[in-house]
Amino acid sequence: MGTFLLTNLLLECLKKAAPSRVVNLIGQAYRKGLIDFDVILSEKTYSAFKASINAHLAKAIFSNELARRLEGTGVTSNCADPGAVRTQLQKKLPWYIQLLGAPMRIFFASPEKGARTQVYLASSSEVEGVTGKYFKNMKEREFTKEANNENVARRLWNMSEEM
Repeated sequence: MGTFLLTNLLLECLKKAAPSRVVNLIGQAYRKGLIDFDVILSEKTYSAFKASINAHLAKAIFSNELARRLEGTGVTSNCADPGAVRTQLQKKLPWYIQLLGAPMRIFFASPEKGARTQVYLASSSEVEGVTGKYFKNMKEREFTKEANNENVARRLWNMSEEM
């Protein structure tokens, strides 16, 4: 909800400053996400892991719907996937997960390398006017069918506005 609220609070400023760009961060795990409107607000079925994956899918859907709604305004909306990045966030995980994940950290990107795609989408002339796309390693990737579902996008947008 934070992404939806902040972006909508800034929309008029973004339109006045056009050309401008919105870049939403998602992880590749969004591909495993599910938007189930029957349980979306239920605490009975809450799982932090599933909620995180579903939130990435929701951001992808939001980014695409935003791109459709802003067509012709000079404001673009795209998603960036930074990949696995060595950050302080891992230190907030339970000790046993840190222990299991420690050997994998050597394969994670530095924060500087992890930020390249976001900076590219925010500032490169190569993607000027490009909107409604998903990028990883500064290359366009295909969204899943779920991320491009316009019916789900409209319903999720309307529900977010009500909340």
